[in-house]
Amino acid sequence: MIDLALLYVILILLASLLAGVLGALGGLGGGVLIVPFLTLFFRVPISLAIGASIISVIATSSGAASAYVKDRISNIRVGTFLVLFTTTGAIAGAVIEHITPVRIVYIIFGIALLISLLPFVKKIGEEFQEGVKNSPLAEKLSLNSSFYDPYLKKEVKYNVTGIPGGSAVMFIAGLLSGLLGIGSGVFKVIALDEFMKLPIKVSTTTSNFMIGITAAASAGIYFFNGDVNPFIAAPVAIGVLAGSIFGTRLLVRIKGSTVRKVFAIILVVVAVEMLLNGVGIRV
Repeated sequence: MIDLALLYVILILLASLLAGVLGALGGLGGGVLIVPFLTLFFRVPISLAIGASIISVIATSSGAASAYVKDRISNIRVGTFLVLFTTTGAIAGAVIEHITPVRIVYIIFGIALLISLLPFVKKIGEEFQEGVKNSPLAEKLSLNSSFYDPYLKKEVKYNVTGIPGGSAVMFIAGLLSGLLGIGSGVFKVIALDEFMKLPIKVSTTTSNFMIGITAAASAGIYFFNGDVNPFIAAPVAIGVLAGSIFGTRLLVRIKGSTVRKVFAIILVVVAVEMLLNGVGIRV
């Protein structure tokens, strides 16, 4: 008969594997899926679930980002510039996590995601956005770039715009990351795709590149507070790392519009999970 503790670890590992695949495809980091799973099915206290999620976010980003950087899909210049805003927000969020009504944050997060879905759905079938002109700041920082799309079998060139709006959303993404122990990849992708008009594959891969750095900024505070349990965090980290590696290989071989559809579905699921947590149904 299998040991219950071992079964517990195996189930967490399998769920984390799935979260890693979806996180890599959607640029989410997997944390938004891990926290509800741990709290709902395993009754893990929310603080320990957030601590494990932070570790999983770093693992997912490490696995996915390295592959995307190698394939030259991530825009490292854009990610390095915007990470200044996400890390600042993450540190602030982690500091105020213990004095903030988390349920209120969940509700605000869920509502914001549902609102953000509306403009996203309008262009759900787009491969990439046409007619985007470089903003003056993007021109000065040389943020525009190109990447080879294996699905389209051609080099895709793109420009960057909307930097002020994108930077503001990135700060909010960092704040939520520190508060909820998630990668806030949803908001990162929205900032890159909606505000800065990057192709969806570049948005998701650049988000993955940024997620680990953002999470690392707040991870130390969760370690200090004793919210990282190795028996929970270890299988979560291993699972999402393996899943994210598989997800990266899958992403480069599918249509950009398919990535957008996957992201939209995950966005709805995450929004509902957050709202349910906020009203006390899931936590």
